[in-house]
Amino acid sequence: MTSALQPWLPKSVLLLRDYDRHKFVSDLIAGVTVGLVALPLAMAFAIASGVSPQAGIYCAIVTGFLISALGGSKTQIGGPTGAFVVVVSGIIAKHGIDGLFTCTMMAGALLVLLGVTGMGSMVKYFPRPVIVGFTNGIAILIASTQIRDFFGLRMDHLPGDFFHRMRALVQAANTISWPATILSLLSLAIMIVCLKYAKRVPGAIVVTFGATVAVTILHLPIETIGSRFGEIPSGLPTIALPNLHYDVFRQLLSPAFTVAMLGAIESLMSAVVSDRMSKDKHNPNVELMAQGVANIVSPLFGGLPATGAIARTATNVRAGAKTPIAGMIHALTLLAIVLFAAPLVKNVPLAALAAILMMVAYNMGDWEEVPEILKLTAADVAVWLLTLTLTVVADLTFAVEVGMVLAALMFIRKVSRTTTVTRVTRDYVEDSRVHILQGRDIPEYATVFRIHGPFLFGATDKFAELLDTLDTLPPIVILRLRNMTAIDATGLGAIRDLADQLHDSGRSLLLCGAREQPAKLLHQAEFERHVGAENVVPSIEDALERAAEVYQRYHSPAALARKTEEHKDDLVAKS
Repeated sequence: MTSALQPWLPKSVLLLRDYDRHKFVSDLIAGVTVGLVALPLAMAFAIASGVSPQAGIYCAIVTGFLISALGGSKTQIGGPTGAFVVVVSGIIAKHGIDGLFTCTMMAGALLVLLGVTGMGSMVKYFPRPVIVGFTNGIAILIASTQIRDFFGLRMDHLPGDFFHRMRALVQAANTISWPATILSLLSLAIMIVCLKYAKRVPGAIVVTFGATVAVTILHLPIETIGSRFGEIPSGLPTIALPNLHYDVFRQLLSPAFTVAMLGAIESLMSAVVSDRMSKDKHNPNVELMAQGVANIVSPLFGGLPATGAIARTATNVRAGAKTPIAGMIHALTLLAIVLFAAPLVKNVPLAALAAILMMVAYNMGDWEEVPEILKLTAADVAVWLLTLTLTVVADLTFAVEVGMVLAALMFIRKVSRTTTVTRVTRDYVEDSRVHILQGRDIPEYATVFRIHGPFLFGATDKFAELLDTLDTLPPIVILRLRNMTAIDATGLGAIRDLADQLHDSGRSLLLCGAREQPAKLLHQAEFERHVGAENVVPSIEDALERAAEVYQRYHSPAALARKTEEHKDDLVAKS
């Protein structure tokens, strides 16, 4: 295998060289588990998008297998996700199902192009306020589309526009079905309990099987997949090429770009989650190429757009997945259900699927990021709020375009405001002495990294080399910010993630020398909570003094021996 070819090989090929029976058993268990989890989600996403439930299952089978087989991530799971629900329903409303298939294939071609041209890291050019605004807005829209089935409201048609949809739901409030509402609330409660107290138990599986059994045995008057859509056909669909027209291509260019961008963002974010949980490093360009191929093939089987699914990926890792084989087994598990158990799927109540999607909407919304965004500058808050508003009330494609324009303007503004021309005075020279590294001894228990220039979205991947060598670092890491001229929300998030990973590895992070704009934003965002206020100091001189204190207190042989004794005492007390 040549070194030139290796960067373009899928993880499945690279990891099969030392594959054994033990890894296969782990992959088999994980694959079957995540396959069962994916079944209700695939159907729910399809129904929310305005297509039949089997379209979601076909998508999960085809794209799930291809993304795992061809992708650059070790444990990533691909398939339909909530991010596409709003876009898909809008495309179908304007261009029909053939328009959706054409758009998906166009988006797939764009993703392949991004991967081939080495643009796999392009996700870094989306600033955090824009991404949070997208996810908040999409979550609100998904939740609003599930209110009808969650409460069992009798409505012939659910409007596509948010405000018209909410007005129609209010008008139909008197048609509420109490059996459906109670089932939905119970389903939601079960998933919350599983998430909080039994994370290894997939709440979606429990709810799907439990609700189906309850409706079947008790003969509850609740609408099911069968009553609305009929039976799920057994076997795979026939391959069919969608009707392609030049005029449709032109009209779908903008939606296809949106689908491609959303697919790239979510798949690469999911791959990062996979890396952190499985202690691996994904290949972004190979991953995007796999996502592209999967989206080109999916419409041929009547499937939806697909991307990496964060929740299913996390379930896959927790279930013990070792290689991409687990993702392929997840797809084969779904295929087995379609081939041998499709008639049973018709009894799944729509109220239970609505509860599952309500949970998905909450989890994907990044709501914990909202308080962090509100602590940032007025410009960051404005970008987040405008992106959120446009996503909900206008059009996601338009929101993506406006969000990126605003992000570019923010970038220019931050860089221009931090560019200064000042006279060097004696006071300036004297004040700078405490920041000089020359002539200072850096002890073996500490290391210093510096950020030079603006640390804005688009530059935060510069921590990659640092994180790659995490296991070789000493117990104390000093991040010198003296030459960092500006920082934004995405940069703050990158330093926060670095602090969390260092802390998880038993190390300490110190920040020193932040200039006016970064220091103001760090304080405004209450960043001290992540590293401790005493670990944010004015200069490298102070940082080295603080490092000595931290070492003696937490990392020296005496401190480690003291921790060991305390741990033994705790064990004795518990016994």
